[in-house]
Amino acid sequence: MQIIVQIVLVLAVSTVSLALMRGGSNARYLAIRRIMLVLFAMAAALSVFFPTILTQLAQLLGIGRGTDLVLYALVVSVLVFMATTYQRFRHLETTLTKLSRRIAIDEAEYPWSGKEKD
Repeated sequence: MQIIVQIVLVLAVSTVSLALMRGGSNARYLAIRRIMLVLFAMAAALSVFFPTILTQLAQLLGIGRGTDLVLYALVVSVLVFMATTYQRFRHLETTLTKLSRRIAIDEAEYPWSGKEKD
């Protein structure tokens, strides 16, 4: 059972990472992220108030302790955060490059007059 959980975790990390790298900032992706955040908050609250449920869930999945399950979830969350941050950074970098090019074109001097464009 443990190998199945490991395979599922690796597939989940790969799928989420690929989906986020492919990305987009449209309403669909934003809605998915918000739903995942709400589900995570609910699971976190339940695990605080009922820690035995987390341990039982971990044992059901073939993981020894609830803390191990939390660790696996944390690793997946960090990878998702890294992929999302990379995607945002890449988008900002592209936007900044386009803006810089536009400003350079707008402020370029005319070669025949030595004056800046109005």
